[in-house]
Amino acid sequence: MIINESIQHISLSVTNLEMAKHFYENVLCLKEIERPPFDSDGVWYEIGDSQQIHLIVDEDSQTLRKNYTLNSKEGHLALRIADYQSAVEWLISHHIEYREDINGVSGFDQIYCCDPDGNLIELNVEQNK
Repeated sequence: MIINESIQHISLSVTNLEMAKHFYENVLCLKEIERPPFDSDGVWYEIGDSQQIHLIVDEDSQTLRKNYTLNSKEGHLALRIADYQSAVEWLISHHIEYREDINGVSGFDQIYCCDPDGNLIELNVEQNK
């Protein structure tokens, strides 16, 4: 039986751990948590109460995107944010390219950006928040 309680973690491939850590800690403001001593480099971050993002260094990963276009049809990670306008201003202050989708059919306003390896990230908030 498959049990669908929640997403426990998402793993993303990165090529440069220091650049990735800078983005996830200083741009997305995620908190690093302890990671077991695997035989590969990486870092874990806490999201909310029980979800995590795991970054794994793998320069030969088949999941790395070949370009950095902000195309919402590409596979992406979506994070819920509290304040849309503050997030836009934060990305601008950190010189992060982004694309907005406001009042779309999804029911929430979205901001798309990429991490240093081109992993597409959506930041979203309920419409009118």
